[in-house]
Formats: sequence, structure tokens, C-alpha cells
Amino acid sequence: MPETLLSVLTQMAWPAALAIAWVVGEMVYCWLSLPRISGYGLAGFFMAASQGGFLGDPAGESVSRLADFAFALILFELGYRANLQWLNHNRWLGVTSVIEASGTFCLVFLVTQVFSVPQVPALLIAAVTMSTSPAAVLRVVNDLRSAGQVTERVLHLTAFNCVIAVIAVKVVLGYWVLQNAGSILQAIWHSLVVLLVSISIGTLFGVVVPGLLRLRGSANSNVTVAYAIAALLLTAVTHILQFSPLLAALTFGMVARHRRVVLSQTQRNFGALGDLLTVLLFVVVAASLEWKHVIEGIGLALAVVATRLITKTLATTFLAGLSGINWRKGMLTGLAMTPMSAFVVVLLEQSRHLQAGLLDNVVGITAIVWLLEIIGPLVTQKALMLAGETQYGEEPN
Repeated sequence: MPETLLSVLTQMAWPAALAIAWVVGEMVYCWLSLPRISGYGLAGFFMAASQGGFLGDPAGESVSRLADFAFALILFELGYRANLQWLNHNRWLGVTSVIEASGTFCLVFLVTQVFSVPQVPALLIAAVTMSTSPAAVLRVVNDLRSAGQVTERVLHLTAFNCVIAVIAVKVVLGYWVLQNAGSILQAIWHSLVVLLVSISIGTLFGVVVPGLLRLRGSANSNVTVAYAIAALLLTAVTHILQFSPLLAALTFGMVARHRRVVLSQTQRNFGALGDLLTVLLFVVVAASLEWKHVIEGIGLALAVVATRLITKTLATTFLAGLSGINWRKGMLTGLAMTPMSAFVVVLLEQSRHLQAGLLDNVVGITAIVWLLEIIGPLVTQKALMLAGETQYGEEPN
């Protein structure tokens, strides 16, 4: 009987955790006017077994695959909302992305050297800090129903940063393979080939899926389920073949946008399914962190987070006039790009099959993720409110 009860409780752990995290998220949103996802993250962190809770390590569990699917949906939506034709009219937006991302890479790498981080882990930390978390940014934007110059720039820069970060990480991993295996062919495979094939698979899905929807006459209605199933299939295929589900999903959304199959405003966040998977994603990310690693790496984390925030904000502020906005909106754009956590964890987890614990001894990465899991959405919310682009002005609900 005790064994049966223990088995039941074990099976109930994740459903119970999602319910608790959702309640906490609603409480902090309604009572404290804080982003829901900050509540999800806090709840997930303190429910983890490493903090004395009841949730085991999600790595390797089926719930981890669901988190990958959740992130694929988010990246698809981000890609769908990114208008690449805008770059033809405002090329300085693309220039801004390259400058702030490359500047972040260089300065964060220098900071890691001050803390004596080994070269390849330092390069990986620098690469992932170029990114902005699409999960956090999109959730805050959707919750606040934000729209305007700052919001659109944040969404587009987030998409560009994701692409640049994935490319940088794959290049660093290729360099690591070259150092350890001494094979140029293996290094090219794990960097250039993986990138090109991932983009090709995403492009294929972006052409074929809308084409099939047009053939059956559903190009402008009820396409949410079709895109969700396609994203699930895309995630499974790229994960099994060890390509990049992140880059493939983002490409899928970007290409699908221009194939005349319209996602309405109500369909874009995939409704209740998207809300549920967002809770799951942030609980999984937070539950994968350990408090002792947060404490051990807090010095490096604070230095990296501050360097990243200052670099991105200065870049978007000084280049604001060239991209068509004033310096204040440029500064708010940089601040709104603070979140990073979910993207980093998923990206590194999907690369773990290759680098075999390359970052396991760099405890600072855990502290960086923890800080930006909690603080990042708060900064994004405040920046969008100060920009005056939220539906509720100074109130999130």
C-alpha cells in the first residue's frame, strides 16, 4: 500500500506542480501587478527536489520533450510576427541587432576571463548571452496587449538575436569538436551543416504546411491546430536527427508568414494550449536549477547580467535615431530585451548530446539563468509600460 501511494504521488507531481505554478502566476499578476511568468519561475524553482521540493530533475523525462514543443510554438509565433520586409525599409534595425549582439559577445567574454572561466565555456556563455528569451518577451507582450514602435522592435530584435545566438553556439561547439577530435569534417558538420539543414527543414515546413492548408480551403480559418501539429512534428524530427529545433521552428514561422495563410490575433498565442505550455516551460526551466549553484556563481552572474544589459541598452539607444525612433524609445527597447533564461536552458540542453557537460562545472550559468528568469520579465514589463504601448497604460490588467 505505501508503495502504491508513493507511485501515485510521483505520477501526480508534475500535474500538481503546473496547477500550483498557475495559481502563483495569477496571484502575482492580479495582486502585485507582476508578470505571470515570474510567478511560474519562482514556483518551479522552489518545488524542485534540489530545493527540498517534490519535483525531480526534468532532464530526460517526457516533460522535457513537452517543454521543447512549447518552445517550438513560441519560436514559431515569434517568427510569424517578424516581418523581414521591414528590413528593406529600415536596414538600421538589422545593423542594430548585429552591433548589440556582437558587442555583448565580446564584452561578456572579457568578463568571463576576469573570473578565470575556461576558454570554450566562456565562449558558450558569451554566445548564449547574445540571445533574448522569446518566451518571456512574447508572454509579457501578450499579457499587456502591447503594440507600438518599441514592442515591434523588441520582437524583431529578439528574433534576430535568437538566430545569431544559435549560429554562435553551433560555431563554438564546432570549434570544441575540432579541438577535441581534430576533425575538420566533424567540426563543419556540427556547425555549418546543422545550421543549413535546420533552416532548410524549417523553410520546407513553412512552404508545405500553408500550401496544404490552401489546397483544402482553410487558408484563413482554423489553422491553429495545423500549425501546432506541424511544430510538434518539426520538433520531433529535428530533435531525433540532432539538428536545431529552435532555428527550424523560427524559420518555419518566418516563412509561413509570407505564404498567405493568416493567423488571427486570437490564434497567435495558440489559445489555452499556448498558455498551458508556457506554464510548463517556465516550471521546467526553473526546476532544472539548483540553489547551491546559484549561490556559488552569483558574482559571475551579476557581472555578466550587468554587462549584457548595459551593452544592449547603449547600442539600441545610440542607434535609435538611425532606425527611426528617439533615444528614449531606443533605451526602453534595450531594457525590454533583458530576459534570456528559457532560451539558454533549452539551447544548451539540446546541445548536451555533443558537449557532454561542457558547462556543468561553470556554475555561473545557473545563477545567470536564475536572475534573468525572475528579473527579466519585470524589466520588460516596466519598459513597455514606460513606452506607453500597453493597452492598460500603467496597469497590467
